[in-house]
Amino acid sequence: MRELTLTALPGLPEVEPGASLPHLILDALGRNGKTLCAGDVLVIAQKIVSKLEGRRIRLADVSPSARAHALAAQAQKDPRLMELVLRESREILRVKPGVIIVEHRLGFVMANAGIDQSNLAPGEGESALLLPQDPDASAARLREALMAASGVELGVVVNDSFGRAWRNGVTGVAIGVAGLPALVDMRGLTDRAGRSLRVTEIAAADELAAAASLVMGQGAEGLPVVLARGFPYSLRAGTSAELVRPKAQDLFR
Repeated sequence: MRELTLTALPGLPEVEPGASLPHLILDALGRNGKTLCAGDVLVIAQKIVSKLEGRRIRLADVSPSARAHALAAQAQKDPRLMELVLRESREILRVKPGVIIVEHRLGFVMANAGIDQSNLAPGEGESALLLPQDPDASAARLREALMAASGVELGVVVNDSFGRAWRNGVTGVAIGVAGLPALVDMRGLTDRAGRSLRVTEIAAADELAAAASLVMGQGAEGLPVVLARGFPYSLRAGTSAELVRPKAQDLFR
């Protein structure tokens, strides 16, 4: 029998820069009667990783460039936010009122370069939160610390919410991966009828990130860490780069 269980861990405090996130997670597991087992995957919301790493920027400290002012006029957004978008992006792809789509410096095609102002603690008004500098490295550090403390092999996914081409709404995606396959290549295997699979590659880390988002929530739930048990693929080294389609193969650009 195949079974995947997802448990959101309540009771994590507000994460501050420099906090020990592995200890906060282990404490939350203990309070909720959970222990880590070999093969588990922890899915961790990007927002708390960014807060931990000091990626909050005070808008009062941002001086918009002329290009940022021009983008702000097109997108009808705060010029200071547009300056941050420019700093975090390789390329501006689309701009219209209320929407700016970019290629992030990490290779992700996304809205607003992943910059967010929601769920910042009181007193953090007029600020914005950037993505982690290197989400794969963030996931790897968390994994190493959690494995050292627990003594078991596990995986870590840092997830965020993205929109998708041709689809309404946002869904969870993996922006940081450590200790598990981000992409599972099924090519060369056979289906139930014995036909060889020719193109099937499974975005396993994205599927797990989306599933975890269902129990994390997207609003005021305050459940940024999910314990996933029963991930159906063998753990291995992996990174989110496996999921980024090369620009030459991107049919939408």
